[in-house]
Amino acid sequence: MQLLQVKVLKLKDMEVALKLVSFSFIGIIFSISILAGILGALLGLGGGIIIIPALTLLLGVDIRYAIGASVVSIIATSSGAAATYIRDRITNVRIGMFLEMATTTGAILGAYLSSLIHARYLYFIFALVLGYSTLALFRRRNVELAPDTTPHPLAQKFKLSGSYYDSALQQEVNYTSSGVPAGFLVMLGAGILSGLLGIGSGVFKVLAMDMYMKLPMKVSTATSNFMIGVTAATSAGIYFSRGYINPAIAGPVALGVVLGTVIGTRLMVRLRNATLRKIFLPVLLYISLEMLLKGLKG
Repeated sequence: MQLLQVKVLKLKDMEVALKLVSFSFIGIIFSISILAGILGALLGLGGGIIIIPALTLLLGVDIRYAIGASVVSIIATSSGAAATYIRDRITNVRIGMFLEMATTTGAILGAYLSSLIHARYLYFIFALVLGYSTLALFRRRNVELAPDTTPHPLAQKFKLSGSYYDSALQQEVNYTSSGVPAGFLVMLGAGILSGLLGIGSGVFKVLAMDMYMKLPMKVSTATSNFMIGVTAATSAGIYFSRGYINPAIAGPVALGVVLGTVIGTRLMVRLRNATLRKIFLPVLLYISLEMLLKGLKG
């Protein structure tokens, strides 16, 4: 009888321990997702650069479920941030849809080339491109707004310009696009990268608009947020049909990211363009080093 009572007590202790582990697991995912949502809303990147390493390395989650949760986080970030940024006229939908043509074409081309080109060489190429971009962005780290940008003929033809009220500068900012062909080519490369390596290309979207098209950093990150949601929504169905979106993981991720996005959008409108660029720099450096390491391991 006593032995039976001991077994019952041990069983209850195990159940309590499992519940504690479960609650702590969800709490950690939720906390990490808040940070990912803030960073995603500020910089126009998917939360994958935080969520995937945290889930796989810190919590031991299978990479497939981590990627599925990352796709959910991108949709949540984009949906949460897009509504605020479109309302405040920071997102330029026309520019986003124009560049989305390049990204989609690149993704199709990348998927076709994936069996012809070794991924290792691609990691090296993109590591070098991002390394150069990091240096170029570092030189422009204190630039608030591009000085008197001359609109490209294509920008005039397709009306790739706009304006928004900048709360940090307390003024209406009018902007137009220069270097449209260069920006379009970078976006094509972003799509190829996504199709070949199966990774997000938000960082290239921001670079294309900020460095080559000379858009304000706020417009670049807000428009990137809008664009990554379109791409992620397409791939979400594939991951869901394959069973890689686990509600126990994706649920806390979505809730945390939405909360983080609310915080991030409120922060972004109060920050200067130069400040956003300085926050973006270490993230860009991290991604370029990560690609270099993958190339060395490949």
